[in-house]
Amino acid sequence: MQFSFWIGNSHTTDEILRRAQRAEAGGWDGVWLADHFMPMSGDVERPFHEAWAMLSAIAATTERVRIGPMVVGNTYRNPAVLAKQAVTADHISGGRVVLGMGAGWQENEHTAYGIEYGTFTDRFEKLEESLRILRGLRDDDRVDLDGKHYRMTDAPLSPKPVGRLPILIGGGGEKKTLRMVAQYAEQWNVWGEPDLLEQKIEVLAAHCERLGRDVGEIHKTAVALLFLTDTEEEAAAIRSGGLPRPSIVGTPAMVEDTVAAYAAVGVDELIIPDFTLGAGDEFDAVMARFEADVMAPSR
Repeated sequence: MQFSFWIGNSHTTDEILRRAQRAEAGGWDGVWLADHFMPMSGDVERPFHEAWAMLSAIAATTERVRIGPMVVGNTYRNPAVLAKQAVTADHISGGRVVLGMGAGWQENEHTAYGIEYGTFTDRFEKLEESLRILRGLRDDDRVDLDGKHYRMTDAPLSPKPVGRLPILIGGGGEKKTLRMVAQYAEQWNVWGEPDLLEQKIEVLAAHCERLGRDVGEIHKTAVALLFLTDTEEEAAAIRSGGLPRPSIVGTPAMVEDTVAAYAAVGVDELIIPDFTLGAGDEFDAVMARFEADVMAPSR
């Protein structure tokens, strides 16, 4: 099992870079940031750094970890502009960028900044056209597309990525999203616990079979909040209070069992956000404990 770390965009610049460097030193495989312009919930006045500028800073101050957005809101940028941003960050990193893509969902950002939101169908049509453009720019000399939403005319991408610039698609929609993962992506991500991942991977495998692709070619990643406890009783209390998102809750031994359950259903990488890990010394202590008592034995 691989492990990646999702850093919240509301920390100071210095703290974001410190956490990225801390993750690299602790043996994590990747570092992610959300691609949003304001917080995803709560106080919209809270500071929130833009993803690509900060990812480039992380690229320049780390050496090993993969980096990427979890995930790009496709509606925010023309796909050719996005490709240039991603490739520039990839060059800064020496080839470590993963291009995470999603259809876009946070309507209040679109309203506040005058970005066209459109219907659910519009956003997924745009995403599919963007995926065709991004793969073409990455893999081919020139791209032409006269689409419903985007037009490219003999479009180049130079320089090309240093690395593979794998495309990751985020989401669990079984008709549209997982079909696009099977058709366009090298990686996939969804929020969920092991039972949900098992179900979604079965659906993804069926799409791959229809398209003549081996589902084993796709790197499968899952996101869940982490609540690391000292006792099973504390874990039960957290669970009984209700949880806002899919979560991994328990003592290190319980969490290690959960990681094994993810691996058993076909998950290749677990992504842990820092949203529940505290600050200062508490954060560093939780990270060290997770690295020693869960990550190391789960490799």
